[in-house]
Amino acid sequence: MEASGAQMIFGLVLGVAILIFLVLKTKIHAFLALIIAASITGLVGGMSAPDVINAITAGFGSTLGSIGIVIGFGVMMGRILEVSGAAEKMAYTLVKWVGKRKEEWAMAITGYIVSIPIFVDSAFVILTPLVKALSKKTGKSVLTIGVALGAGLVATHHAVPPTPGPLGVAGIFGVDVGLMIAWGLVFAIPVTVVGVLYAKWLGKKIYQIPDETGLDYVRPVNPITVQEFLESKEKKDLPSLTRSVLPIFVPIILIFANTTVTALKLKGGIYDYITFLGSPIIAVGIGLIFSIYGLYHHVKRSEALDHMEEGIKTSGIILLVTGAGGALGNVLRESGSGDYIAQQVAQLHLPAILIPFIIATIVRLIQGSGTVAMITAASISAPILQQLNVNMALAAQAAALGAMIFSYFNDSLFWVINRMLGIKEVKEQILTWSIPTTLAWAASLVTLLIVNAFFG
Repeated sequence: MEASGAQMIFGLVLGVAILIFLVLKTKIHAFLALIIAASITGLVGGMSAPDVINAITAGFGSTLGSIGIVIGFGVMMGRILEVSGAAEKMAYTLVKWVGKRKEEWAMAITGYIVSIPIFVDSAFVILTPLVKALSKKTGKSVLTIGVALGAGLVATHHAVPPTPGPLGVAGIFGVDVGLMIAWGLVFAIPVTVVGVLYAKWLGKKIYQIPDETGLDYVRPVNPITVQEFLESKEKKDLPSLTRSVLPIFVPIILIFANTTVTALKLKGGIYDYITFLGSPIIAVGIGLIFSIYGLYHHVKRSEALDHMEEGIKTSGIILLVTGAGGALGNVLRESGSGDYIAQQVAQLHLPAILIPFIIATIVRLIQGSGTVAMITAASISAPILQQLNVNMALAAQAAALGAMIFSYFNDSLFWVINRMLGIKEVKEQILTWSIPTTLAWAASLVTLLIVNAFFG
């Protein structure tokens, strides 16, 4: 007996409600919560028990089959960039390029680039010494420089693969990774600009810089020039700029080349090799090789392997959560609820592009994890939007960008940024990171609606 539309919807609503409850109120991890939600959604929605199991395993496997290797390579490369000092080298160089008195823009650009291969939490911790040094030597509030950095980091962290969240979303929506990168870089620009403008205002409201020891903060102090900082850079043993940026830019160039060849439907000869080298697995693998031999050429084999394995350890849970999100999405497809909801949504005046955005927003507010919010939104909305006339690349970005809203106590990054910048009062903590992430969310929403009007 075929399940009714009401039964399908009830299964979906119940599954998502249980998912949110489990993640928010219990000790059950998001990975297990997603599998439980997928099971309940399928069983209550009218699927047989064997079909639910088959849908879960098939969805999990197909999702990880497309992006699992890329995530593994990406976190290994990110760890090398962290330990080798390549990320810091890029920051120093950008400060020189951008010029004096524009340090917040330099740090925002640094964050914009560095967060593409590196987890945002780790990237902020790594670059915090640079933030403090700039604040101390220029007299600018540490909040101006730190929040500007955070804005750049969170922009590409949410929008640009191979960061696991948007990479997982691209896999669930079936969007070309190169196209996801291209649109992500575009959407991240207004987010970063809004973040920097807010950071400049915040630094005037909360003026704080590191004390002489660098272990604590004081308010206020007299500003000094940035020249001393630039001179100190020369004394540090950091890799060259070329070696620092190659692991990031080579994969991006290769993936873009593949996307271009595919879009133009060029086949045979050299084009097949471009397609091969530009596949995300191969491209990121090449980036990893560049990082190993460009940044770790002087490091003992055992030490290099240890650092890469440290990176691998951080990818495990991302892989599991992403795969589980794919399992939930496949259950929705197999249950028929996606088709039914698509028919209902088609009759509404709400732009379809907003469905993943709103879902991601709600999930993020409730449980705090941007990655889980993205994956959940993608898993629920992809089966729906596939039945509608929607630009799937923009829909994938909508799921990723909707998860930026109002970072607060249930978000690890909220605590990392406030702790590293010495902000202890709750009101100031909200001003430091909850407000700018909400402004970033609003900027991305406006940009999404404008872009969708032309390319949707």
